[in-house]
Amino acid sequence: MRTNAAELLAQAPALSVGMLTADLLRLGEELEALDSAGVGLVHVDVMDGVFCPMTTVGPPVVKALPDRFVKDVHLMVDEPLDKVHTHVDAGAGILTFHVESTRHPHRVLQSLADTGVVRGVALNPGTPLSAVEPLLDELELLLVLAVNPGWGGQSFLPSTERRLVEARGLVAGREIVLAVDGGITKANAEHVASLGVDLIVTGSAVYDGVAPADNARAMLEAVRRARGAGRPPADATSPAVLAGVHKEGQ
Repeated sequence: MRTNAAELLAQAPALSVGMLTADLLRLGEELEALDSAGVGLVHVDVMDGVFCPMTTVGPPVVKALPDRFVKDVHLMVDEPLDKVHTHVDAGAGILTFHVESTRHPHRVLQSLADTGVVRGVALNPGTPLSAVEPLLDELELLLVLAVNPGWGGQSFLPSTERRLVEARGLVAGREIVLAVDGGITKANAEHVASLGVDLIVTGSAVYDGVAPADNARAMLEAVRRARGAGRPPADATSPAVLAGVHKEGQ
């Protein structure tokens, strides 16, 4: 299923659930659990063993996922320019690549301009947010990683809170979805959503091998509780706002 930035922002904060943490031998049942809970986005981590140490899945798996879901494809691959269109053809609704993975991120974004996908750029925890400033006119989604890429089940890095607040200020006034990925649990999902995040990616917090549908409902309820709390002020990088985030994260 295709989507666009306006639709995602209208639903914000929303939840995208990583399918790699599911039981892949029972993937149909695992996806039904998301469907029954009301989750409409499935996150697919594509790793090539070069940019990330792990090797995971590719276009055939993306294509096999049911079209009733928005396929949220996160490319953790080296030099993605010659790889993005095979994922578009496989049905990606959101396609995100890492700014660190290519010498020419602007060219990658331009190559996707007429494909109908939501174009996203991801940043590792050690990459400054300023790296995406030259790209803001060409993207519809900014994904801030709260862990170093490669493995599920890592803890949310505390410095991510400040980065999310700063990122909110960076995209203010633009139709750009702010997303976060890594270390999101039932315990912190509401707080993270309250920082002004539009899309929250989670995986093992839902697919724990016990009750994925119940977990997905709990996560949805958590992020929706933040919906009524309002967004941070437009000047989200002011000292007062940053001081408040630092205090909450202590």
